[in-house]
Amino acid sequence: MTYEEKGAWVYGLVSLAVWAGYVAVVLQRSDGGPLTEVRYVPVLLWTIGISVLLNVVVRVLVEIVRPSDTQRADVRDREIDRRGEYVGGAVLAIAMVLPLGLTLAEVDHFWIANAMYLAYVLGALVASVVKVVVYRRGF
Repeated sequence: MTYEEKGAWVYGLVSLAVWAGYVAVVLQRSDGGPLTEVRYVPVLLWTIGISVLLNVVVRVLVEIVRPSDTQRADVRDREIDRRGEYVGGAVLAIAMVLPLGLTLAEVDHFWIANAMYLAYVLGALVASVVKVVVYRRGF
């Protein structure tokens, strides 16, 4: 497995795990009450920060445990990354229609912010999956 493929795995898995943790914390804080009354902003900001930090830490740990032959991306790596980012960006753009619609419907900020975060996570997951699939099966 190349350095870049490991990065795609880490990015996708960390994005999914951190999002699941965020959802668990918000649901726990609601304690059966309305979700819109949960103080979600600090949790969301911490979640984003943890996601960035965890991506770096896990990627370093993966390289320590299973070092790659080289950390330099070749032409194939760059093309796979580009393709994955294109597809992930398209998913993000399409998924952002939901928060736009929620904004136009003037729903609570809680739902808009969470729809935006979900759109980001979906884009990251799809980009990672596309990269891993292309690494495994080719173009």
